[in-house]
Amino acid sequence: MLAEAIHSVADAGNQLLLLLGGRLAKKKADREHPFGYGRERYIWAFIVALVLFSVGGLFSIYEGVNKLQNPHELTLWWIPMLVLTGAIIAESFSLRTAIKESNQVRGGAGWISFIRKSKSPELPVILLEDIAALLGLVFAFVGVGLTALTGNPVFDAVATLVIGALLVVVAIVLAIEMKSLLIGEGATEDDWIKIRDIINENERVEGLIHMKTLYLGPEELMIAAKVAFPPTYTTQDIARAINDLEGHIRRNVADARVIYIEPDIMIDDPGVELSTDVVVIQSGN
Repeated sequence: MLAEAIHSVADAGNQLLLLLGGRLAKKKADREHPFGYGRERYIWAFIVALVLFSVGGLFSIYEGVNKLQNPHELTLWWIPMLVLTGAIIAESFSLRTAIKESNQVRGGAGWISFIRKSKSPELPVILLEDIAALLGLVFAFVGVGLTALTGNPVFDAVATLVIGALLVVVAIVLAIEMKSLLIGEGATEDDWIKIRDIINENERVEGLIHMKTLYLGPEELMIAAKVAFPPTYTTQDIARAINDLEGHIRRNVADARVIYIEPDIMIDDPGVELSTDVVVIQSGN
């Protein structure tokens, strides 16, 4: 019960941290941060993982070990059972809401793929936290129930250890995913192909030489591409073609916000290839 109480307090604090991250991410770009503050959401989501690991997971493991070393007799068993039953019902509704919201954005992706590839940190964090919370409540219910039935406090201690291990695993998964987002992830494979095809299929373009993408924030994708134009094009022709490409990309890729297109000419060199596969060709001079 104490482990679940600490877990609940940590969860409530984590929701506040996610709200704080969302608020700070809305700050306008300035000279010091010209690409804005979108990654604030990733930073605070990473802090959430640390809080879940330390306050939730490690404390529960400590409490479980302490109970094994110093077992306590369970009194008034019906009170924790009643509280846990109510908590399981409430948490089930919370998880149902998280699943419903996730289904609106994950499309046809599986749950593991959604958690791994989502650029928005809040839904995966809340989803995993709710799953961990519900499983933790069930473990606590079973542990307290078995202790009440047998009179053996070891079941309660083991349940506490299992809750701690569960929270540690969830925290590690979240930390790994948030670390990847903080380092910088590019466009999804589908969006990468879509952008590549838009450029290559444009009648004013000879071909895409290379392209790199980077998420500056959950809904802000930066695209940098070197594009080959016919050598006969004037500056005005190239400017119009670039504007057309940018507009087409933004209409078809929802997160495309910052687009840099560098005009170039195709060099008749076997060492230079058009970007036709989902592979980033390294930039040349």
